[in-house]
Amino acid sequence: ARVARRLSAVGVAPLIWTDSHCHLQEPLLAEAELEAMFAAAAGAGVGRMICVGTGLDTSRAAVAVAARAAASVPAVWATVGLHPHEATDGLEPVAALLRSLAGTPTPAGTPPQPRPPGSVVGVGECGLDYYYEHSPRATQREVFAAQVALADEQGLALVVHTREAWDDTLAILAEVGPPDSTIIHCFTGGRDEARRCLELGAYLSFSGIVTFKSAGEIREAAVLCPDDKLLVETDSPFLAPVPHRGRPNEPAFVAVVGEAVAALRKVPAGALGELTTANAVRAFGLAEPVAPAEPAPTPPRG
Repeated sequence: ARVARRLSAVGVAPLIWTDSHCHLQEPLLAEAELEAMFAAAAGAGVGRMICVGTGLDTSRAAVAVAARAAASVPAVWATVGLHPHEATDGLEPVAALLRSLAGTPTPAGTPPQPRPPGSVVGVGECGLDYYYEHSPRATQREVFAAQVALADEQGLALVVHTREAWDDTLAILAEVGPPDSTIIHCFTGGRDEARRCLELGAYLSFSGIVTFKSAGEIREAAVLCPDDKLLVETDSPFLAPVPHRGRPNEPAFVAVVGEAVAALRKVPAGALGELTTANAVRAFGLAEPVAPAEPAPTPPRG
């Protein structure tokens, strides 16, 4: 990929950060725009990104972006899922897409093999949204429960969206059985919600909201979260962190989110970047990206 070659030539910051949730396909960018975004992310030390689907079309696009950027810096993986806003569209087309891409599920008791860049590594973004209620609550619950089971069937991570629906979200996870890797994306609860999620074994992923003045309870949860369950994300192009509010978010800004969480936890930002990346690698089953080849030396003239 041209991105990899160009960044290899100019050098990048140490790649310590992982954006565990972004929407690079919303909108789908032209090659030059994607290259610029990747260069900015690499310059901020971002080495990995998870491009998240929210319906059939956006999931297909997420897979296309991940495949297109499989040899780039940062490396990209994809998820396939149905957002609660789109629950009335029906899960079957999305489930069929996922099964066609995810490969043969790992047999029970067999350690899963790490998935290379460009692979599908999760089901979601799925869950419940009782704030907007673009789909009836009963339909949301049915479709969410089916995706919890689908993630377990396929041996993939589950990426959960929940807004004003904590009780039902956690009840469904407990009833169906949370997959080994369950990620509460863009965590917006407080200490009590954090503890309830952690009791189910979930990871908590913190976004730019943690930098907002009104987010005191979320900051408390970011401090409470155990080291091995902590993730950071952008949810780009949404929810840009302070001081970038008012402009489209982008994966480079995950370093800003991470630095804010590190300050709250009173640890060096670099250490938190390495910690959250190790957690993302484990949660999503990411293989180590292949280092881009160094450009061939230019032969002397004459």
